[in-house]
Amino acid sequence: MRKLIESTFVTIDGVFSSPERWGAPYWDEEHSSYATSLLGEADALLLGRETYEGFAATWPSRSGDDYADRINAMPKYVASRTLTGAETEWNATIIRGDIAERVAGLKREPGGNLLKFGTGELDHTLIEHGLVDELHLWVFPVIAGGGERLLDGLDITHFERLRTVEFASGLTVMVLGSK
Repeated sequence: MRKLIESTFVTIDGVFSSPERWGAPYWDEEHSSYATSLLGEADALLLGRETYEGFAATWPSRSGDDYADRINAMPKYVASRTLTGAETEWNATIIRGDIAERVAGLKREPGGNLLKFGTGELDHTLIEHGLVDELHLWVFPVIAGGGERLLDGLDITHFERLRTVEFASGLTVMVLGSK
């Protein structure tokens, strides 16, 4: 059975939006190595519509390094009620209907991990249905001062700390498992 791994960036004041504004000083070799390891253990991506559209506008033009080549080649499952035509673009399959049921089905298939990037409505569904096996919460030592906050509106949900990875830059990844 596959694991669903959520990988998301957040500031110390809980903001996840616009990481390009506050995250760049911490994107170094340690960050890259950890991200590459997560991607290497996965054989498919799970994305919401907004993350898919942002990634599809950027990643296909990148090539020549292992990370970009791998992310471009991987199948992508995209949860969306509105996206059309993406089924033939950038190795995407649109999943509609009961997203929790569809993702549970993907987890039952053989293969490597499903890696999910981006934070939003899809996360609420996945967490509420107990489908996230691990949450890799990249905590950046910066205050954004405003923006969308991570997982606002969810009911109390407990996780267990599996491990913590600290980088020289001050970035910390908390790896949390569902209880």
